[in-house]
Amino acid sequence: MQHDLPRFDNRMSDAEALMWRVEKDPFLTSTFANITVLDSRPNFEAFVQRMDRASRVIPRLRQRVQPAPATVGAPTWVRDTEFNIRHHVRYMALPAPGTMRQLLDLASLITADAFDRARPLWQFVIVDGLAGGKSALIQKLHHTVTDGQGGVALSMQFLDMERNSPPPPPLPKEVPQAPESNSTTDLLSSTFADAMRAPLGALRQVRELLSDPTQLPGLGAQATATVRGLLAELNDVDGARSPLWTQRSIQRRCETLRAPYRPMLEASRALGGKLNTAFLAAAADAAGEYHRQLGMPVETLRTSMAISTRSEESGGNAFTLARMLVPTGPMPIAERFAAINEAVSQAREQSKNASLDTLATMSSLLPTSVLTRIARAQSQTVDFATSNVRGAGIPLYICGALVLENYPIGPLGGVAFNLTMLSYNHSLDMGLNIDTAAIAEPERLQQCIQKSLHELMDYAPTIKAGIPAPPNPRVTRWLKKLRLR
Repeated sequence: MQHDLPRFDNRMSDAEALMWRVEKDPFLTSTFANITVLDSRPNFEAFVQRMDRASRVIPRLRQRVQPAPATVGAPTWVRDTEFNIRHHVRYMALPAPGTMRQLLDLASLITADAFDRARPLWQFVIVDGLAGGKSALIQKLHHTVTDGQGGVALSMQFLDMERNSPPPPPLPKEVPQAPESNSTTDLLSSTFADAMRAPLGALRQVRELLSDPTQLPGLGAQATATVRGLLAELNDVDGARSPLWTQRSIQRRCETLRAPYRPMLEASRALGGKLNTAFLAAAADAAGEYHRQLGMPVETLRTSMAISTRSEESGGNAFTLARMLVPTGPMPIAERFAAINEAVSQAREQSKNASLDTLATMSSLLPTSVLTRIARAQSQTVDFATSNVRGAGIPLYICGALVLENYPIGPLGGVAFNLTMLSYNHSLDMGLNIDTAAIAEPERLQQCIQKSLHELMDYAPTIKAGIPAPPNPRVTRWLKKLRLR
């Protein structure tokens, strides 16, 4: 995979500014994390030095957010003159017996803790004391810093290809820094520029069009496209479908799952689609099974899917969100896969006008209270979220410790759960972030997803040919290994 670092601009993009502003509502926090399980204790001081070096290579890690005056225009990134690497890289130990459940609960607490907005928006914690002499690394970043794929590229600053890799070469005394200014004059100037680049009278037009949409044909082409997009968002009031997942809170619980890469890929290909479709099909099947087990069957649910738009010119964040209905009632695997494959294809086609980009375009013109109200309303149209991040296909090390497992924890953003998948060393590692007010039985949901993954890998290669298949021995061995872990 490509590990080139994204371009980090000194000004937030419209989408990043939107994520920053709507976080005034704690339900809409965009913090994400990664839980990396290691086979042994890494050299903590060496890790601190690696991250200090990384913060010099990547200026964003030493920058804090400077809000725009009167919240008009995008915030800027400015150097934190009081930066202290040991505030951002920490060490702690789990009490005995050091179970995976203890680690996941700790990661939930760390991830849910709000960032200090006067400091750079990242924090890494080495956790010792896992059973069997293992350790872990909890990586926590704010989504305005980068997205999941950018985070994978950033991690190459501290990952090694060998256990005893020599330290990276020293940096020059002065690492080039992007120009920036903290002066009030410059901030006001950039804010004025933001206001001027918005369509003239756009806010007035939106207000008038909401009351009288017949005026739409009279606008210019660019203004028409923008307003049409916003109107579509505001008119999308089709609520989430779950009869069970109706409550929302700021209470969180993390669960994890694993699946072997090759059988999942083979199943996807045999069914005529891609790995991402198989992943989403398993999530939809599991969500339906969860409802049936609790006596509240549901035929469809609404999901949001993160779609990468990353290119060589992309900044810290390069993704958009697409929403779709997925079938969750009982049906053959092949039928569900085909239906979801079609839904994903349509979502990708429509992603050019997806909600994040549409709302972000107008975000600088709307008060924060209005933005949070719109964003909360849109989150209530989605039951659960998914994301798929490509990782490394080879073993990796962190300061002398082998990476065993690598679980991404995606932000909820007001939905019942977020299931994010990261490929690593012939494995698909999945982090399940759950709102416990919505999902009363998190372990049941985790078990439903694991069962759906198992069934897809066992039977998908032969369902297409209409031949019942016995259990796949590779999958059976994998699941037995997971049960013994």
